[in-house]
Amino acid sequence: MGQTIIEKIFSEHAGHRVNAGEIIRVDIDMIIGNDITTPISIRAFEESGAETMARPDNFCIVMDHYIPAKDIASANQAKISREFAYKHDMKHFFDEKDMGIEHALLPEKGLVIPGDVIIGADSHTCTHGALGAFSTGMGSTDISFAMITGGNWFKVPETIKVELTGKPAQHIYGKDIILELIRLIGVDGALYKAIEFTGDTLPHLGMADRFSIANMVIEAGAKNGIFAVDEVTTTYLAERAEANGGLRDEPKIHYSDADAEYSQVIKINVANLSPVIAYPFLPSNGKTMEQAVADDIKIDQVMIGSCTNGRIEDLRIASEIMKGKRVAQHTRMIVTPATQKIFLQAQKEGLMEILINAGAVVSNPTCGACLGGYMGILGDNERCVATTNRNFVGRMGARTSEIYLANSAVAAASAIAGKIVDPRV
Repeated sequence: MGQTIIEKIFSEHAGHRVNAGEIIRVDIDMIIGNDITTPISIRAFEESGAETMARPDNFCIVMDHYIPAKDIASANQAKISREFAYKHDMKHFFDEKDMGIEHALLPEKGLVIPGDVIIGADSHTCTHGALGAFSTGMGSTDISFAMITGGNWFKVPETIKVELTGKPAQHIYGKDIILELIRLIGVDGALYKAIEFTGDTLPHLGMADRFSIANMVIEAGAKNGIFAVDEVTTTYLAERAEANGGLRDEPKIHYSDADAEYSQVIKINVANLSPVIAYPFLPSNGKTMEQAVADDIKIDQVMIGSCTNGRIEDLRIASEIMKGKRVAQHTRMIVTPATQKIFLQAQKEGLMEILINAGAVVSNPTCGACLGGYMGILGDNERCVATTNRNFVGRMGARTSEIYLANSAVAAASAIAGKIVDPRV
């Protein structure tokens, strides 16, 4: 019996063949922490008596949730990570001087490599599977164990195969594909499994689409979402290598065998999709664009950004729709580029001028609005269309507020109309 990509990645790291269901310990290629989760890891690290990290160059801290600090508590929280990073002379420490949302910044910096095993104390660490890596979220104490030992324990997950067929129509993006998958299998449909995306749709999906898809597999309970390396991937990696003077390491490329065993095969005809809107209060509560329009859903706020859809492609999509138009009088719009580099590129392309002239507020790269921390809190009974990844009760503010998850085109068009509308019309 052949192996899946996931089984091959773990086999290489274990030094022998492994199969789904086995419990193994392997070295970690990259550990990711942020300003919220890292202080817990640091405390456990120091309480253990450890003085040095096993693999310091394989640990990255990104300050992205409450940075710049929103209050005294968040300032003191950030101070813990800063002092630890300075004490250990960390090579990969990204603060206000080089800001970015972690799951956009690391790939941009060339720090995510195909074939890696990556862990982070953030559930959306699964984003990096878009580059052919096994990447998953863990608890902060699990992170501290990896800081001390350089490795961690895993149960090799079974894999669900998703076959995507057809060419996406106008304004159908990776966000719609993953929302449709979550609608089909539910928020627990892939518990402790990996999801491998295959099919003839893939050449039509750029890296922004793939990052969005991999980012949200956790919303179906998956450990990891993964795309095999192809021409799209290698082109992206070559651009990152050129921009950063090389990648962190050499790619370790794996492909699933033809006779690999999958726990389930799901087929989605992408050509038949219309934009998918996830209604409150679960990402699995997906509705068609047609139903959303019929429901005449007036909105108070639009948020374009986050680790799901804050890339330059999202800002281009929004700007194309909003050029020469204005955000509706009763609606607010927040745009959050995922990294400073994306911010500068958008400025260079004139996108910022379009968005600001349309009435949008542009923030620094931050997770703040997405997690209900700051920079866009919703009040009682307010409704928001967001390109983020979660729409749980109280996710972005008041418990009576509502979040509708959508792609960037839907978000931009809805900001202009003041209600959810179809960007294709």
